Amino acid sequence: MLKILVSFFDTLEDRIRISLSHWPITYAFVGGVGIVLFWKGVWETAEIFPFLFGPASILLGGTILLLSGLLVSFFIGDSIILSGFKHEKKLVEKTETEIRSEKNTMQDILLKLNAIEAALRAPEKTEKKRIKKEKPLVVVPTKEN
Repeated sequence: MLKILVSFFDTLEDRIRISLSHWPITYAFVGGVGIVLFWKGVWETAEIFPFLFGPASILLGGTILLLSGLLVSFFIGDSIILSGFKHEKKLVEKTETEIRSEKNTMQDILLKLNAIEAALRAPEKTEKKRIKKEKPLVVVPTKEN
């Protein structure tokens, strides 16, 4: 029963997402309303518990975010952290030449990956051709005493 229910909502979500993707502004509005209503519900639920006010709320929320690994990735973002490790400039600090150079590098990498993928698939094809071309071994009977 649970599997059927999950499958139903998964299919429904796919259909709605595909439909809304044709109208990005409507999609953004629907998503924004959904997010606001979700957090409104969280807020009102937290108000039921008197210990979830002020500092206790901050401590509990911070602990949950830290333990789940979401604090840094949500508030800072993975790309910012990685660019800091690589000592990269922010996009607004880069020149047009640097951006084009990065684009060309990425395109070269993509071409090389495609070539590698083709080369990895090629042995399968050549092996099949080789097997078809090879003649089977013929065993010649000999007289042995």
